[in-house]
Amino acid sequence: MVQISSATECDLDVIAEILGETEAYYGGDNVRPPVTEIRAALFGEHPAAHCLLARDGGRVLGLASYSLLWPAAGADTSLYLKELYVRGHARRQGVARALMDAIEAAAAEAGCSRVEWTADTDNPPALALYEALGAPQHTGKVFYRVTI
Repeated sequence: MVQISSATECDLDVIAEILGETEAYYGGDNVRPPVTEIRAALFGEHPAAHCLLARDGGRVLGLASYSLLWPAAGADTSLYLKELYVRGHARRQGVARALMDAIEAAAAEAGCSRVEWTADTDNPPALALYEALGAPQHTGKVFYRVTI
């Protein structure tokens, strides 16, 4: 049975491992980022993000990372899902759906008015998941990125 919980500092190594897998999934090299960077982002003085882990017993099956954004609509807050990743051996077993349910619960707990995310157009499994969840695509925005 899949259980979702917030990551702790004890999870830094497995988070680094999964982030390397995520890079490989998107066509990059499977390189683990430094644990010090993950610690700073998740548990530092000014955390940039939150991370949920899906577990089956002691095995970590996937993760969802998110940040809170303000303003959303008016002075509301939104939850922005930055990454949803399920390890290859655990796909198509309800793990992503459980993580999305936990994301929605985290948004409600934080008083958010909505959950937002992007999906790559060349990732049919992700698009199919979001369609199955009943999440409508929004075409009124254009995504930009500047590398610094």
